[in-house]
Order: sequence, then structure tokens, then C-alpha cells
Amino acid sequence: MILPIVAYGSSILRNPCLDVDSSYKNLNVLIENMFETMYAASGVGLAAPQINRSIRLFIVDTTPFKDDETPEHVVCKKVFINPKILSTSGDSWIFNEGCLSIPDVREDVKRLSDIVIEYFDDNFNKITEEFSGLNARVILHEFDHIEGILFVDKISPLRKQMIKGKLSDIMNGEFNAQYNIRVVK
Repeated sequence: MILPIVAYGSSILRNPCLDVDSSYKNLNVLIENMFETMYAASGVGLAAPQINRSIRLFIVDTTPFKDDETPEHVVCKKVFINPKILSTSGDSWIFNEGCLSIPDVREDVKRLSDIVIEYFDDNFNKITEEFSGLNARVILHEFDHIEGILFVDKISPLRKQMIKGKLSDIMNGEFNAQYNIRVVK
């Protein structure tokens, strides 16, 4: 089932999320619905607060980055439950990011290239794993969501001032998205 994505301006996007345990009702169904929702919106990641759930859960599928320009890209399709970033390292690099909760806004964001993350998979197996490049970036972007941080918080004050009108329009429901998105106060 495709779930509505919460638009910029909703308070749930600004609050740190709560841990999930294995007794969370219909968690596997929620995860399936999140993948369906993400694919319907042509995304590469989706965090639970973006579908109005304040839990420490996000999914990623970086398959769209594997193309003729990046044939070396190793696809990452995973579920992350109760993740913790153990370390970030490597080179700082800029990439133009977007967000399903902030339609039609893309900005250059600087992030480190390598991470080590501890998380539980959808079977509640504890995993510690290293990621780099685009996979690390997508994971960090989604991890920020469960911490109440949005990619627009990481851009310069000047750039944020320049997109202030667009962000205000999104908060007021004035956007044209090709997927199921709604304003929730």
C-alpha cells in the first residue's frame, strides 16, 4: 500500500524518533509499504517520520545510482532499525540532494564519504557495517530524518534564505509533486 508522505513543515519531521522493538505491530507490513511508497515516489530512501511514524526506522535502495556513469556503484537495499552511527570519516564531498518531503527543492550538501553504522535488520539481527560514497550519503540523509534533521538544515544561511519562499510554499501545500504527499501540522 502506498502511504502518504509528510511534507516539509510538519512537526514530526523535526522530532527525534523512538526506538522500535520486535513487538511493534505489523512492522513487516509497514516496511513493505515503505518500499512501495518510496518506489512510487522515485526515491532512494525513506524514513518513518516521512510517513508520519515517529520510530527509528528507515529504508534505502540505491539501485538508481548504478548506471552507465557509475557502473562501479555497489547497490545497497536495506532496512535499518534503531541505527546508530558509530563513526564518520573520509573525504568531505558535495552532492546535490533532494528529499521526498521537500518536493522540487535540491541543494548541494557536504557530507563525509565513509560511515560505520550499527543497526538491526528486519529480522532484528544486530549488524555493524561500513558504507562509503553514495550509499553512505543516502544512509546519513535518512539517519538525519530519524534525528529530526533535514538536508536544508545543512546548507548555508544564504542558500536557505534563497529557498525560503519555496519552503514556505511547501508548508502551505503549494507544490506539484507526482506522488502522494500531504501537509500535516
